[in-house]
Amino acid sequence: MQPGEESVAFRLAKPRRAGASWSRARGRTFVALLAPALIVLFIVTIVPTVFLLATSVTPLNLAKLASLRFVGMENFQGLIDDGRFWNSLAVQARLSFFDVTLQLLIGLGLALLLNARLRFLDLIRSAFIIPMVLPPVVVALNWKLFFTPNVSVLNWLLGLVHLPQPVWLMDANLALWAIIISDVWEWTPFVLLMVLAALQMMPEEPLEAAKIDGASGLQVFRYITLPLLRPVLLVAGLFRFIDSVKAFPQIYIMTGGGPGNVTEATNFYAFLEGFSYSYIGYSSAIIVVMLVVTFVLSATIIRTVGQEAEVE
Repeated sequence: MQPGEESVAFRLAKPRRAGASWSRARGRTFVALLAPALIVLFIVTIVPTVFLLATSVTPLNLAKLASLRFVGMENFQGLIDDGRFWNSLAVQARLSFFDVTLQLLIGLGLALLLNARLRFLDLIRSAFIIPMVLPPVVVALNWKLFFTPNVSVLNWLLGLVHLPQPVWLMDANLALWAIIISDVWEWTPFVLLMVLAALQMMPEEPLEAAKIDGASGLQVFRYITLPLLRPVLLVAGLFRFIDSVKAFPQIYIMTGGGPGNVTEATNFYAFLEGFSYSYIGYSSAIIVVMLVVTFVLSATIIRTVGQEAEVE
């Protein structure tokens, strides 16, 4: 190789080495910036999940720590014959179904009403956010007072029109509905904001074309607006479904799972088994089943409902 050729090769290789060095430096910087978040995620998510799975196959009892041993699927087999567990699943199913359905319907209706281009509606939109930003414990305490007969405004209003004044939180037929109403009041604004944002970003062309073709308002909503909103409603519904499975403050503060066990949802039953009766292993098995059921239902909803919106 001639001296001139060597210098040319050196000059051509130098930028490549510089580029590779820059890529490595950028990768190290990216890892360094991402490391704190990954560490926190590992501590608050991975470690508890591993602990949950590990304890679900043991009879861990806080009162008898020496009994810690591997028992395989014994806890899960015990759930099959546990009538209280199956009752908690039924309560959870009713709670999640009515909770999510009402939030989607009311949130969609309010979003359609508030989508008008009026100035005074900005203040109304801001007011709807208030329930969502309140701590769940505060919401539960307020609604417990609202449903307490001696201080209930609702019962006072019912008395004015000579209607029955039930003891809401002690009535087996009304206690679960009281929890559903409180949760719907708190989280409907979440659905409202998501749907309202989607409505305001919706393309005008399909709507205008439908109106020119003579479509009625109901037809425009059914065949154009609703299909375009379907992805947003799916995401909002999934978020609210997952949160409904985690519903705890309202049950703990308002009813304590009662009367009897009519409001004892699955996560509250797991709480009782783990922290009231000290059966940590059995409680972990309940939570593992909840996670699996939630994952399967979420995947099913996504596959059956979450199709691409098509507007003709």
